[in-house]
Amino acid sequence: MKKLDPNKLYVSFFPGTSTTYPIIPRYYTLTHSDETGDLFLSIGSTYIYDQISKNRDEVLGKWKNNKEQITFSVNIHVDSEPVKSFADSSLRYSIFKRELPLALEAIRFGDQALFILNPYLDRANIVIHFSSSYPKLCKTESWGTFADYR
Repeated sequence: MKKLDPNKLYVSFFPGTSTTYPIIPRYYTLTHSDETGDLFLSIGSTYIYDQISKNRDEVLGKWKNNKEQITFSVNIHVDSEPVKSFADSSLRYSIFKRELPLALEAIRFGDQALFILNPYLDRANIVIHFSSSYPKLCKTESWGTFADYR
């Protein structure tokens, strides 16, 4: 697993959020540059759709309050448009799974002031939703807590 290089993480806060407020609604749009390896984390009251490329390589996350328990929900689009073969989608799925720990570490590090002020967020369950045109790749998985990605 790759470790996060903080010098390659660029964090932006958009209107409706600050470094410490609010928790809900708080949306994360994480994108990257294939050329430089830089990661771009945008935190706002909605996803930052204009930063999403046609390749759909982003990681989209948000805090959810479910029956008095807060969780972190992540959506990953395995297939990009146009939808490729099952083999291509399977490869993208495996790449997302390999890189997801780095993405979660980047979100945790990039929003560390929120976690410092609200330490219970480190114990929130992380739920990953993989969406795909192929039913075999449509999965929902538990990925531990943010304490696992500090």
